[in-house]
Amino acid sequence: MLTLDAAAVRDATPWNELIETIAELLAGGAANVPQREMHEVQLPDGGTGSLLVMPAWLDAELLGVKAVTYFPSNAGTDLPTISAGYLLFDGTTGQLCATLDGDELTLRRTAAVSALAADCLARPDAHRLLVIGTGKLAPNLALAHAAVRELEAIEVWGRTPANAAATARRLVSEGLPARPVEALDAAIGRADIVTCATGATSPLVSGDALRPGTHLDLVGGFRADMREADDATVRAATLFVDTQEGAVLAGDLAQPLASGVISSTDIAADLASLVTASHPGRTSDAQITLFKSVGFALSDLAAAVLVHRRIS
Repeated sequence: MLTLDAAAVRDATPWNELIETIAELLAGGAANVPQREMHEVQLPDGGTGSLLVMPAWLDAELLGVKAVTYFPSNAGTDLPTISAGYLLFDGTTGQLCATLDGDELTLRRTAAVSALAADCLARPDAHRLLVIGTGKLAPNLALAHAAVRELEAIEVWGRTPANAAATARRLVSEGLPARPVEALDAAIGRADIVTCATGATSPLVSGDALRPGTHLDLVGGFRADMREADDATVRAATLFVDTQEGAVLAGDLAQPLASGVISSTDIAADLASLVTASHPGRTSDAQITLFKSVGFALSDLAAAVLVHRRIS
């Protein structure tokens, strides 16, 4: 049995190959992907965390399952709020063949999914990216988007300016044209693509700040109490999701659905429909597109399949 640490997972999942593998599995339709399970966990500080279990498999090939914990009480400490592990099994014998660093796998596949969606939905001339958030996912998002398009400018916003500056420096060290910003609405108004990866429970993205033609990527919120964009945003945008079953449980869609701001028929398509071109995606340069991602087990399996292919 192989044990693959974060560096091994990162080395085995180059952005373009990872994006292509996710698209391949989505288009192939051969994977079995039950709906993920999410359970509440009571934390020592009296708050609530989450345990998520996400299985997916290709018959007679590979089976995988990821377990994820979300402990918001770790915010502001040296410990991450999200931790994960991935188990990969042989689909012919059922034997455990590898354990993968789930944190790195999650970062890579999440960013790759966002870049794949933007490749389907952003304007072809979209070259200015705004990253909202400064956690571990933030630089990965910028790097994944840069793998599918040339970016002329990358701006980074965070609640703590020093963290935004550190994230921008990291991206500059990777050869990307990044800089920190402090005025969020102004930065949103300059961007062609906005990607938001935070644990916010109150909206950060205002629909009034978005220009026509912007593509908005909401990644951070996965629970009903988490919200990154306001009602004006979801009302103005054409809505797309990674998977409908998961995305409607997250606050960015769950809350406006519950209040009647939008209905389920306002969700235009999922990522599989975009990848297979059964939905055209963007239909005009002025259209605001919104992609809501909460993570789905097929993308984890795609990353694990790619790792397995490269190390076998």
